[in-house]
Amino acid sequence: MADLYDLLTRQAGEGDHGVAEGARAANREVDVVTFGCRLNGYESEKLRERAAADGVADAVVFNTCAVTAEAVRQARQAIRKARRERPGARLVVTGCAAQIDPASFAAMDEVDLVLGNAEKTLPGALLSEARVRLGDIFSAALPSSSGGGARGLKSRARAYVEVQNGCDHRCTFCVIPFGRGNSRSVPAAQAVNEVRALAEAGYAEVVLTGVDLTSWAEGGAALGDLVAAILAEVPELPRLRLSSIDAAEIDPALLACLAREHRLAPHLHLSLQAGDDLMLKRMKRRHSTADALALIASVRRARPDTAFGADLIAGFPTETEAAFERTLAFVEAAGLAYLHVFPFSPRPGTPAARMPQLPREVVKNRAARLREAGAAALVRHLERQTGRRIEALVEEPGRARAADFTEIAFAGPAPVGAITPLRIVGHDGRRALGEVA
Repeated sequence: MADLYDLLTRQAGEGDHGVAEGARAANREVDVVTFGCRLNGYESEKLRERAAADGVADAVVFNTCAVTAEAVRQARQAIRKARRERPGARLVVTGCAAQIDPASFAAMDEVDLVLGNAEKTLPGALLSEARVRLGDIFSAALPSSSGGGARGLKSRARAYVEVQNGCDHRCTFCVIPFGRGNSRSVPAAQAVNEVRALAEAGYAEVVLTGVDLTSWAEGGAALGDLVAAILAEVPELPRLRLSSIDAAEIDPALLACLAREHRLAPHLHLSLQAGDDLMLKRMKRRHSTADALALIASVRRARPDTAFGADLIAGFPTETEAAFERTLAFVEAAGLAYLHVFPFSPRPGTPAARMPQLPREVVKNRAARLREAGAAALVRHLERQTGRRIEALVEEPGRARAADFTEIAFAGPAPVGAITPLRIVGHDGRRALGEVA
């Protein structure tokens, strides 16, 4: 679950992995509705490209997420709504929820086609006459959408390159390996070429994404080696960003890149999940709280300006009030700036679903308290920005994102997609406030 972190913008509430964006193709004939993670957003761009190449018209494609029951519920709700609003359109369902439970979507009268994750961007797949077209995800050799970077998702300001897919770990709460398969890596040369093409096309920021990004490997090379190769071989790229990484590992080459290369964004989003060792053990995570704190400290020694975000689960089965309090305390002890909070959602077939569950009201209450801690952490981070001059990527008129992921609302002219110097004059509790320097 290392890269189940949203598309640089988020929706709040229990359905944190609900609809991230319902972006539409320019001709309004093919809509792609994206649920969940940044990787899904990347693949939705590939779906748009595939629809255009195949001449698909009057269709809605739902790229689903399976990480919570709420995400699945929202997908079904969106499918029913689309059928009411576009009775003649072709409705295609794909993504992790479709891969894991194709029969339930095929049983919906509104659905015309269910596509697996490995099939969804294949030539002609969106026009398949079968009711269900889905293979064994564990036999997929390479990420299905490799072969070109995707443009920026919401703002068109940044671009994404998928360098890894799948996961070899089996956390007790997670169904994603059954939607994505085992870990597979895009060759370094291909990733470098994709990043180069995007930089030449004018993108100032490229994000490397994957399901379990730190598991990227090629021969004896690790993620840090890939990052170093991209930075060395694409000197024209102003900024490279990483999506979520596993708190259990960060390789020496990546630390070295953070220390020496200002073009690597000083922002890491960690798949932590809890700040209590017993909960981490029951989740079958590969790190302890001490490990996570040591990793954060080592990164800060290498790059003191690094800001950290984290995924955290509230109300995991058997979580006591004391265990939850330790997670709350961890947020401040680790100096986190951004939280993505998941109320625990039992997923069928996972070990955690068979553990003693907490009452839903307790889960919701703890999620709310954890979000409050996240809001306080963000305020602490924003207060440190006041008075600074920051180089930020303009995502849309009047809104930008700093290298450390700080969102900035600003006054003054600046072109979308450009890295622009901004002076931070304050904050509103959610984002920094600035002006063009």
